[in-house]
Amino acid sequence: MPLTIPDKLPAIELLKKENIFVIDNSRANAQDIRPLKIAILNLMPIKETTETDLLRLLSNSPLQINIDFIKLRSHVSKNTPIEHMQQFYLYFDMVKRHKYDGLIVTGAPVEQYEYESVTYWNELTEVFDWARTNVTAKMFICWGACAALYHYYGIPKHDTDEKVFGVFKHHVLEPLNPIFRGFDDVFYVPHSRHTEIWASDVDKVPEIKVLASSNDAGLYMMMADGGRELFLTGHAEYNARTLDTEYRRDLQKGLHIDIPKNYYPYDDPDLDPLVRWRSTANLMFSNWLNYFVYQETPYNIEDIK
Repeated sequence: MPLTIPDKLPAIELLKKENIFVIDNSRANAQDIRPLKIAILNLMPIKETTETDLLRLLSNSPLQINIDFIKLRSHVSKNTPIEHMQQFYLYFDMVKRHKYDGLIVTGAPVEQYEYESVTYWNELTEVFDWARTNVTAKMFICWGACAALYHYYGIPKHDTDEKVFGVFKHHVLEPLNPIFRGFDDVFYVPHSRHTEIWASDVDKVPEIKVLASSNDAGLYMMMADGGRELFLTGHAEYNARTLDTEYRRDLQKGLHIDIPKNYYPYDDPDLDPLVRWRSTANLMFSNWLNYFVYQETPYNIEDIK
């Protein structure tokens, strides 16, 4: 599919090397079709890596998609060059009068803070409120999912005894839900977090359906508002080396960190990681785009409400 992304974004060349069809804005503007508009609020510290990971998965569809990367005025990224942010990202207040077919909110390295103490919390909740009337389908990932569940439904997060870190087996609980079209009965997803959402809290909110969970990693996938809100506590978008990078980073900092579970063959960090989640990730993103974005969004984007 043609995935339309900002001119000169570094991810373009990386994706082309993987034979992924991408076109820049200049070429896309010459095509007379109604592409989907997807906004990505990227709160992860290494922006370029997350951009490439998400774009790789969004490309696995026959649909044309225009991508806008969003940033918050109340947060300045410390790990991504300011020139990159200025060239490829739009402030939320610059796009909040627009409508979008889809919105993705990533995780963020602030999970052990109280929500209200996060410096950009007020602006983030403004995004959440805006999304309910200006976006057809929303996908919230890891801390982004926890934050949205808290803001929308008052569901708290809880600290875990040890970091949930590795690649874990999950069970499909609602096999007829379109998000699972093509899935096996069990599937694998990476997790990297110090907090969790308890099923006992979710059970108190009838609007939320739990779609998938793990015996070892807990709740993974939840859905609400007729499929317009998808909450994911793990990182299906992670590439093969992400957990390895996090593991070695923490070792270099002298932090206590266990080897990510079910990741390295024989738990040997000198061996290349075993990727068990790539097909699941591609299926999930394709199904989300098809069944919850494309088939639900109006042709006239201004009719979104």
